[in-house]
Amino acid sequence: MDFLRLPEGSVTLTNLTVPACLIGKSGTPAADLVRIDLTLKDGRIAAPDGSLPRIDMKGAMVFPSFIDMHTHLDKGHIWPRAANPDGSFMGALTTVEADRIANWSGADVRARMDFALRCAYAHGTSAIRTHLDAIPPQHRISFAEFTRLREEWAGRIELQAACLTSIDRIDPEGGGEFAELADLVAETGSVLGCVTFPDAQLSDRLRAFFAHAGKRGLHADFHADETTDPSVATLRAIAETVLETGYDAPVVVGHCCSLSVQPEAEAMHTLDLVARAGINIVSLPMCNLYLQDRTAQDAPARTPRLRGVTLVHEMAARGINVSFASDNTRDPFYAYGDLDMIEVMREATRIAHLDHSRDDWVKAFLTNPATTTGFAQPSLDAGAPADLVICRARSWTELFARPQSDRIVIRQGRQIDRTLPDYAELDHLMDRT
Repeated sequence: MDFLRLPEGSVTLTNLTVPACLIGKSGTPAADLVRIDLTLKDGRIAAPDGSLPRIDMKGAMVFPSFIDMHTHLDKGHIWPRAANPDGSFMGALTTVEADRIANWSGADVRARMDFALRCAYAHGTSAIRTHLDAIPPQHRISFAEFTRLREEWAGRIELQAACLTSIDRIDPEGGGEFAELADLVAETGSVLGCVTFPDAQLSDRLRAFFAHAGKRGLHADFHADETTDPSVATLRAIAETVLETGYDAPVVVGHCCSLSVQPEAEAMHTLDLVARAGINIVSLPMCNLYLQDRTAQDAPARTPRLRGVTLVHEMAARGINVSFASDNTRDPFYAYGDLDMIEVMREATRIAHLDHSRDDWVKAFLTNPATTTGFAQPSLDAGAPADLVICRARSWTELFARPQSDRIVIRQGRQIDRTLPDYAELDHLMDRT
């Protein structure tokens, strides 16, 4: 139950706590919160109006609605029928592939994606980019369902899709399967994406990728270096190719885990190239924490040493636009999660030591992903949509100490019903294999 039921209609919420950076002010990591009042009128944040009812929020923290810019709605919630056998990255790859071939009909994909969207909406997210597995013939099935859901969810959650295939399926000569996929991406107003890994023709394949993207005016979104093997360095190759080709549309690269174990000089050289190329980075700390340095089969009693988080502090210091996102939910790549960006913010803060650091890391869950993706900028300014998430917590330590299950979510000035869908809704899909 929400901690407060707000009245219907226009109202002024007084005594709210907000990160200073979200209202154009600066603070310090130790004192970066300020108190404000917000007037909600006609579905928007309005100028102060003394005639409206006033509600003392007693210091409750307020955020604009969140943007989750790296998810996998098509994989979500298959764990009950497709559990990762050992928690490893390879176990995730093979299990998802088998489940996709056996079970991913249009009805199956649609039901699980819609379930995930209802979870995200209840938690306070208003925009999502999802990757869609695009190995033929799945690309046609999943993009068809996605485009229907994008229309149905308009006004509640704005949606983008990025195709997901592997770099070795790109013909360096520019034709073949990937050309057809790029056409589909363009037809559906989506984003061109792929997974990169060491390959003898990596540079040529990347040039072909950017040629396809440039020809069709597409943005780019990569999975890269999702490993703690220090020899894997495809992020550097992506940055070099962007600089070489002059590709100037937005590029985002996710994961980048191997940076954390590379020699310092090598990692910093890569980050300098990333900054020069204007590449955006998205860190997925919960999924990486789950998969990286897991050796359950070979050494079941071994404690993981390497946790996979990328070099977000060094990136931010270079002016690289860094975001955080949910990634996978209840599938072989991550057995947990619920597309809850407050959970992502809480866990990212703990895993990546965002506390005792900059005073503006909260932007990495709001305005930074908006800049990367082109979604509307979340805002608390007058005139912005009254799309808010309000938590009983009055400080960062209170916010991150609890899951904020009783938060208030306001969309277009109205408090929504935050009842989460029941997992039992998906039971009929779970005995397919």
